[in-house]
Amino acid sequence: MAEPDYITIEVVYALPDRQKLIQMDVPVGSTVRQIVCNSGLEQEFAGLNLASCALGIFGREVVSTAIAEEGDRIEIYRPLDMDPREARRQLAARGLTMGADPQSR
Repeated sequence: MAEPDYITIEVVYALPDRQKLIQMDVPVGSTVRQIVCNSGLEQEFAGLNLASCALGIFGREVVSTAIAEEGDRIEIYRPLDMDPREARRQLAARGLTMGADPQSR
């Protein structure tokens, strides 16, 4: 039986207030960078630079030359606004914890 010429993958990008998931059929052998650059997400999200952002598959960062496989979910990562350790320190100084609703105090 011949191998398929295309595979089905998903590409996802999220902001705190908005997310987008796209399902795509891509040629076998496509790299994750090629796929995200062809996803069209750069036009939907102002300031998104798909040529240099970090990428991952199912929560694990991968090199941009990684070859996508059938069923992969390619994630586009954005830089953190703040180091998580610093965020915890600042919350602790105010008597809060991560995930706590500041309105409930």
